[in-house]
Amino acid sequence: MSERQQLLYMQTRMIRIASERWHISLASVAALFTKYDVLAYIQTGFGIFHVEGDDAVFADITDYLERRGISYGN
Repeated sequence: MSERQQLLYMQTRMIRIASERWHISLASVAALFTKYDVLAYIQTGFGIFHVEGDDAVFADITDYLERRGISYGN
C-alpha cells in the first residue's frame, strides 16, 4: 500500500471511530473534520501517527479539536 493509500485509510478510520465514539453520523464527523481541517492535520502528523495505534491518534485529534473549542465529552 502506498503512503497516500495509508493516509486515506487512516483518515477514513478516524472518521469512523469518531462517529462511533461520539454517537454522531459519518456525515457530521466529515463536516466537522472539514471545517476544522482535521484531515490536513492527520496528513501533517502522518509521519508519527502511522506508528501509533488508533487510540493514540484519536486522542491527539480529540485534543486538537478541544484546543479549538470542540468537545464531545471524550
